[in-house]
Amino acid sequence: MFMRLALIALPFALLAQPAANPFLGSWNFTVETPGGTRAMWLKVENAGGQPEVWFQPMGGNVYQVKNVKHEGARLSLGLNGGGALELEPDAGGLKGFFKRGENSMPVTGVPAPKLDRPWPKTWTRPEPLFNGKDLTGWEPVGNPANSQWVVQDGLLFNKAKGANLKSTRKFDDFKLHFEVKCPDPANSGFYLRGRYEVQIEYNAGYNAPPDRGMGSIYGRIAPSAAVPPTPGEWEEFEVTLVGRTLTLIRNGVTIIDRQEIEGITGGALDAHEDQPGPFYIQGDHAGGIAFRNIQISLPQR
Repeated sequence: MFMRLALIALPFALLAQPAANPFLGSWNFTVETPGGTRAMWLKVENAGGQPEVWFQPMGGNVYQVKNVKHEGARLSLGLNGGGALELEPDAGGLKGFFKRGENSMPVTGVPAPKLDRPWPKTWTRPEPLFNGKDLTGWEPVGNPANSQWVVQDGLLFNKAKGANLKSTRKFDDFKLHFEVKCPDPANSGFYLRGRYEVQIEYNAGYNAPPDRGMGSIYGRIAPSAAVPPTPGEWEEFEVTLVGRTLTLIRNGVTIIDRQEIEGITGGALDAHEDQPGPFYIQGDHAGGIAFRNIQISLPQR
């Protein structure tokens, strides 16, 4: 008799359990802005019964949101710079509005994929992505009418601040090689799948945080070893990306060793992490930066 009563009581005990927080987890957002779709990222964790929130805006670096209100089926975030994000659950995802000034822009969020993949045992032979003659395989984006990208003396060169440059091909996992020569100061970035920025910068008068300096994954991963700057000289980068796992070698020094990129960085072309994406090089921050020997190898599984 006792066992029968216990079995009858069990469903009621389950019903009495608090509902799971539908906002917990990592989320990729598409934002409908007046200028087109943009990408954002959000992570919500449970910290002693209260939500702890980290936010990657459309530009800049990820940061912790302090102004958080969770009331019922609504999550409200007061963002840096005076913006706000209003969210509610929607069929396994999230929806709402990103508000900034007089603009209220629709957003849709989906759970960020894990992208767990085995490390390839072998790779294809490197193939060039830049032919040293013209911009075949590349196209200006962001502000194409003001593109300053040219091929000069066999080099891919950005004469002045203007447009970004995107590969016409898209890639999933890869091993990338490129060489870059920067003046001082310099500010650019080489985006992997169009979503994760390898920071390229020199600025002797500015001490950037380690996760925003040369060779970092901007705002996400700081280099584990210091490599001396060499303004006006060529630097070599070897970048291997498998799923979210990244290894980065700068001038022969491993500065990131099989670390996970938690999410997209500022300036990402989109938040569709489960899909292949292009490379793109920032040209809208500064000019005077040259690239050569851009090559890629693909996994052989």
